[in-house]
Amino acid sequence: QVQLVESGGGLVQAGGSLTLSCVVSGIDFSIKTMRWYRQRPGTQREWVAHITPSDTTTYATFVQGRFTVSRDNAGNTVYLHMNDLKPGDSGLYFCAIVGFPHWGQGTQVTVSS
Repeated sequence: QVQLVESGGGLVQAGGSLTLSCVVSGIDFSIKTMRWYRQRPGTQREWVAHITPSDTTTYATFVQGRFTVSRDNAGNTVYLHMNDLKPGDSGLYFCAIVGFPHWGQGTQVTVSS
């Protein structure tokens, strides 16, 4: 059974940093492309970042230069390192496996001004 468990969210002041984690089970994680998404209040879920099995990364324009995605294949974990956080980054953050319909419960990020 495929499962994704996100963690690491919290309350931080603008300009601060957080690192989110997503532990994946039930699949061969090392050969999967992973994505991070977020859902801000009153909006649809939006793609944030993407990392391939060979560690190629891609970012949405609104986080480029501030967020970094990485992975630890031994630990079946994908990370989202978030720096220079802005109030507009507040929302529920999810990870996802490309090609799979599964979602975790998400982890809440709140950035105060």
